Amino acid sequence: MACWAHARRKFFDARKNYPREAHQVLEWIGQLYDIEDRARDLSAEARCELRCAEANPVLDQLGAYLAPLASTLLPKSALAKAITYTRNQWDALRRYTTDGRLTIDNNTSERTLRHQAIGRKNWLFLGSKNAGPRAAVLSTILAGAKRHQIEPWTYVRELLMRLHADDARLEEMLPDRWATAHPESVLTHRLNESRAKAAAKSDRRQRQRTRTRYVR
Repeated sequence: MACWAHARRKFFDARKNYPREAHQVLEWIGQLYDIEDRARDLSAEARCELRCAEANPVLDQLGAYLAPLASTLLPKSALAKAITYTRNQWDALRRYTTDGRLTIDNNTSERTLRHQAIGRKNWLFLGSKNAGPRAAVLSTILAGAKRHQIEPWTYVRELLMRLHADDARLEEMLPDRWATAHPESVLTHRLNESRAKAAAKSDRRQRQRTRTRYVR
């Protein structure tokens, strides 16, 4: 897979020298993200169907626009570089439409990895050779709990108890399954905060696109 946020950024950087062409591409990418806003709360199957019905035609238009445009630009111009990057990654950029479990970009993954990068200096010395892998395991467990809005200590405590039990049934400890079985340990206020932030971001993006269309 490839990331549409990375591709979009290159066209955004090229908009000063090639405003009409760059904004046309940004408009289509905006439509792709509009579709993702509506697909967020759907099941994986329904999300895939929506993308096939609405995102693929937009991608077809975008691909048909980039091919002839590339031949009219200086190879080292910002827009030419953006088009070259996008065309080289085209199959990978379209792959998210084939599976509803995939995402249009990797922004969430990068935000998650940023936590590790910020704390790297604090974790430079972990005490022993085996402490690093152990810290990585604990970070992974806590990241899974955080992603599913689970109260961390409750989840880790039961996991440690299961590891020492005769019948561990570790499949039940997968964060999504455990959260479903223990709704009382899901931090609903955090879940509501996440949904409110997503809705606010969607509204802000829609207002920005409306203003852009009005100016044009």
